Amino acid sequence: MLFLKRTEADPMGTSIQPGSPISWDEDSYRTSSGVPRLAPIPPRTCASQQCATTWTAPWRSRKRPIFEDQWGCNGRCVLEIVRTAVRRESASQMTNASMQHNHRMPLGLLLLAQGWITHPQLQYALDVQRQQGGRIGEVLVAECGIEADKITRGLSLQWSCPVLNANGFSPREMALVAPKIFVEQWGALPLRVAGSRILYLGFEDRLDATVAFALEQMTGLKVESGLMKTEEYLASRIALLGNNGVELREEACGETDAMAAKITALLEQKQPVASKLVRVHHRYWLRFWLETGTKGHHGTLPLHGEDMLDYVFTIEQ
Repeated sequence: MLFLKRTEADPMGTSIQPGSPISWDEDSYRTSSGVPRLAPIPPRTCASQQCATTWTAPWRSRKRPIFEDQWGCNGRCVLEIVRTAVRRESASQMTNASMQHNHRMPLGLLLLAQGWITHPQLQYALDVQRQQGGRIGEVLVAECGIEADKITRGLSLQWSCPVLNANGFSPREMALVAPKIFVEQWGALPLRVAGSRILYLGFEDRLDATVAFALEQMTGLKVESGLMKTEEYLASRIALLGNNGVELREEACGETDAMAAKITALLEQKQPVASKLVRVHHRYWLRFWLETGTKGHHGTLPLHGEDMLDYVFTIEQ
């Protein structure tokens, strides 16, 4: 009778390794076809800190859902994983963008310091702005004949960011990057991916660090923000909004615990192969990758809108 070769420590304290004097090459277990049997895939480990299960039943074939690269062995564990993510996002609201803006040199003074406008022009534009409203840059262009390029350059100096253009912009591909409310509410316009690792994000007159950070977390790409000429920005915005993006569903919840329960129910229902939650100002963005092969070559950006699903949650105050 042939004995199988041991792969773990011998009970007597010795270990039989391949090639040792007391082992025989034919001891390796082979299937009837003669092909060596592969080692079994180790079971998943439940990511819930509250999980009471210390082992995985061998007959359990549960592989989904996957939430933020984590797996829960049952619905209760998935709920605990989601609650942890919701608490993380609830505590991560960014206020740096508004705080930094309060300390920026006013655009009119910056243009004056650069010698691009005169003091009388600035005074006149401020008077018109007080009477009619609007942005100082628009007033300087419309009432004082200042070139729009100088306004854009002045804004880039004010925000310490580059001036971006629409070269390489693909509205169809960029419409898949994020829900369209990112453009409609916060003015964030995805432009292109450079070197498979940098996502360029265009704005018209001011940056939004919160949106940029959320996109970095969701896509796995480094986000570089910049300003665009108004005409070019508006034309690109119209083109992007005219294309289909990932299907979006909006939900309102009374509190974060209710939102966590809703997300857990969606995870159990949709069974995604990947999913991620990030906060954007007062909204929570949840993205599902429903099947394998949906991720493209740039971070986690989708190849197409099929087998993808976005949810945006709002907590009612």
